[in-house]
Parts: sequence; structure tokens; C-alpha cells
Amino acid sequence: MVELTKAEEQMMQLLWKLKEGTVQDVLACMEESKRPSRTTVSTVIRLLEEKGYVGHKPTTGRGYIYYPLLKKEEYSHHHLKDFIKRYFDNSFPALACFFVKENNLSMQELDELLKEIRKGSEK
Repeated sequence: MVELTKAEEQMMQLLWKLKEGTVQDVLACMEESKRPSRTTVSTVIRLLEEKGYVGHKPTTGRGYIYYPLLKKEEYSHHHLKDFIKRYFDNSFPALACFFVKENNLSMQELDELLKEIRKGSEK
């Protein structure tokens, strides 16, 4: 799976949220103060299309309606595994310990976390 640039990942996040939309729809989802030009958004979406992350269909007017070809869960899963491999020697327990220490979790929070983990493993 090709790693996305920060701008490409931002566009994917917006398309996953929208499910599908035009360049104008994507622009409308962005904060006005951080909104790039229409041309920039269009270029990034076309790059995503070339990489196989985005598809399009024609609109009734000019332009296209874009939609993600890759599910957010698939992308997240792949990149989380890669992150754990690169930064935590491929050890999920090492990642979990890091977050427990960094977030200073209480014993009650750890118990709640364990309950959630057990629920998930029963499925």
C-alpha cells in the first residue's frame, strides 16, 4: 500500500466523511482559514485517483463526483500495523504500555480497557 502525503491523507479523510462528493463539496468541508485553492484540491484528488485510492463518476454538469475506493478501516489497519512495526518493534504490548504511561491511566481506566478488550476478543 502506497503511503499518502499529509495533503492526500487529509483529502481521503474528507472523502471518507462525505462518502462521495465534488471538489466543491470537499472544499466546503474545510475550515475557511485553512482552505486551499480549488485547483490544489482537484490536483490532490487526481493524484489519489492515479494511486488507486479514489474513483470518479460524471456529474450532470462539469466535473466529477469522487468517492473513496479504499475503506478507512483498511487504510487505518495497514498503517497502524506499520507504525507498531517501525516504532515499537512490532509489539502491540509495547505500544499499549507506551500509551498507558503517556496518558497516566488510573487502575479503573485500565480495568475498563481490559473489559473492552475482552469484549472484542469474544466476537
